[in-house]
Amino acid sequence: MKKRHNFQQNNQAAPCCTESVKKSPSTWPIYSVVGTLAVACYLNGIGGEFVHDDIPAVALNRDVLALNPIKNVFENDFWGTPMADEDSHKSYRPLTVLTFRANYLCFGLTSAAFHLTNVALHAVACLLFTRVCLSIVGMQQPFATLAGLMFSVHPVHTEAVTGIVGRADVLACVFFLLSLLAYHGHSPEGRSYVWISIVMGAMSMMAKETGVTVFLINLGYDMYLQWPNIKKTIIELRWNQECLDFRCRVTKVLCSTVVILALRLAILQGSLPRFCEQDNPTAFHSSIYVRFLTFCYLAAFNLWLMLCPATLSHDWQMGSIPLVTTLGDSRNVATCFFLGLVFLLAIRSIIDFENMRHPPLVLGLLLLVLPFLPASNLFVTVGFVIAERVLYIPSLGSILLTVYGVQLLWTNYSRHRQTILGLVILILISSILRTIVRNKDWKSRETLLRAGLQTLPHNAKMHYNYANFLRDSSRHELARSHYYTALKLWPTYASAHNNLGTILKNNYEAEQHFLAAIKFASNHVNAHFNLGQLYRKTNKTTESEEMLTKCINLEPGFTPAYLELARLRGPNHRTISELLLKIVELNPHDPYYSSKFGEWLTKKGNHLRALKFYWTSLRIDATHQDSAVGVFRYYRKFGQQAQMFQMLTRWHNLLRKKGHSVKQNFYLQEWQLKSELRYKIKEYSTPLYTNHYSSGENSGPEVQRSGEKRSKWTLQKNKTTDKTFKEKMKLVRKKSSVQPQRALDFSKLALLTHCKS
Repeated sequence: MKKRHNFQQNNQAAPCCTESVKKSPSTWPIYSVVGTLAVACYLNGIGGEFVHDDIPAVALNRDVLALNPIKNVFENDFWGTPMADEDSHKSYRPLTVLTFRANYLCFGLTSAAFHLTNVALHAVACLLFTRVCLSIVGMQQPFATLAGLMFSVHPVHTEAVTGIVGRADVLACVFFLLSLLAYHGHSPEGRSYVWISIVMGAMSMMAKETGVTVFLINLGYDMYLQWPNIKKTIIELRWNQECLDFRCRVTKVLCSTVVILALRLAILQGSLPRFCEQDNPTAFHSSIYVRFLTFCYLAAFNLWLMLCPATLSHDWQMGSIPLVTTLGDSRNVATCFFLGLVFLLAIRSIIDFENMRHPPLVLGLLLLVLPFLPASNLFVTVGFVIAERVLYIPSLGSILLTVYGVQLLWTNYSRHRQTILGLVILILISSILRTIVRNKDWKSRETLLRAGLQTLPHNAKMHYNYANFLRDSSRHELARSHYYTALKLWPTYASAHNNLGTILKNNYEAEQHFLAAIKFASNHVNAHFNLGQLYRKTNKTTESEEMLTKCINLEPGFTPAYLELARLRGPNHRTISELLLKIVELNPHDPYYSSKFGEWLTKKGNHLRALKFYWTSLRIDATHQDSAVGVFRYYRKFGQQAQMFQMLTRWHNLLRKKGHSVKQNFYLQEWQLKSELRYKIKEYSTPLYTNHYSSGENSGPEVQRSGEKRSKWTLQKNKTTDKTFKEKMKLVRKKSSVQPQRALDFSKLALLTHCKS
């Protein structure tokens, strides 16, 4: 097989660097500079907390926290919901979830470890992109370095790199570029690694769905490179070896893509993800005309963010970008300009199929357009208006086009090189500073929300989220203000009505907001629950039970509704046992509910069944205090002091091994228990003498006197030991207030001394 990169012979502006890369070690300084800058730009974001989508996707995800079996990672969506569930997001990214799980198993739920992994992956992506610029499109080394540097410091990447959830896009980009390199970065013998490229593309898709577009890019760029051979075959009506090889590659890629897409559709379980109007208002508009104009403007706006990322936000929903409803809207001018620019680049790329002088132009356009198509709302509706992290892969194309333009200017306008160099340095410095400042915004939940409000003050969801933060911080007055602002901007915002009702002191106003939330979202579970709570507190028993019952019908697994219904009906209602048992069944991994059900059974006198649920809680968590106390009380009530003492000792040892602190009253309880057990010791010790020296028909007076002396000696020794034990336990009580760990050791020593006596 001959080499396929025959364009390099005719490309004077961009000579081939493949051979020099492999022979000369001079490319390693390039990678060192790019990698170092990629890491340095994001160092100030490593100390950030879990914020925004990081909390549900990572901190609360049972697949990440290793609470579910590892097979569930391949059965659940990115957020930990089963793919077959109606409420599933249908985002299937098991490879990304596995990296989250590995982070947790190695370093625990430490946000710094997750951030460091993101930064490392970003550095790898930057190095791979630099390699693509050098070996695949044949850019000159200085400009390939510039492309890697611009990609490493681009401010639009902060959401993907500093936001932990953005790892899906970074990881997908890594495998995306590896697939590109495996397909086109052929060996010296001219051999392509097509199957490796297909595997890398499949892994990119398992990191994030947009990774599937790498197959189209590989085929499109391969067709561009092979166009002279394809044209020759069409003219001569005879297959040549290059075209046969091309046909073989195309067949492998297309067949694999069809299989991969079929599997992906099967994973959807026959249903598409469901989104609401606040997620993507444009998609829910009744007019096709308005949807078309707005979606075209959003595409142009995304292109502007890649070219000039001055305005950045983590959330662009609910009024951030108003709908384009008329042709007279001035934003249509920007739409025509940017889409017209892309159209001209496409025409120029098609023309270049003949002379093949501008490979970076063709590959850059492919990288810009194709990975963005899944987020464009043209084929499927997405759950966002604009998401900066989805621009991570398309920005490869925009940077490649920009840098190639700089290379052409540098070559053709040599007199203005100082000006061009100054502009490039200015762009790099401003990008670095913007990235560093943006990283600070992602430091905490509060800083992120404040930055979002400054950028998009007319975003209703931003005010709503900030009000939630203020409510959680007990700043209710300021929270109410932002809730009212959110409702002013978006009057039908059901969640804002619901959350506002939870902090209002006036019951009537709170009721009206709960009813409004139910009106605008009839399936709002929390609104039904909160209204049921309000009715219970105001003694509207019938209305409260009706609301709580509706809440359970809407979501049968909503535990708080069962608890509230149990409080409403009282402890003596005939259905309480069923409600509490249902709560335990809904929470099989939570020892709290099992122990509470055990307490209720104890009050009802069903001690044996209560003991069963206490042991159930202890099987879930062997150190669960309420359950252990329940078992201790059961043993005490039925006179099983020995078993109680044995279990209490073992429980203390278990707490010591797991590093838990033990309250002082448990040491005192152990001392009290041992004091009770001393009478058991007497029962065993006294018969030891009296049975052997007991008075009877065959016992003489000397034997009787000997037995009496030994009994008096035993009682006197027990008194002395008890006194010593009490003195030692005083020391235990004194030590336990300062050093609980040493107090436990003193306790064991005192008990051991008493047992020996």
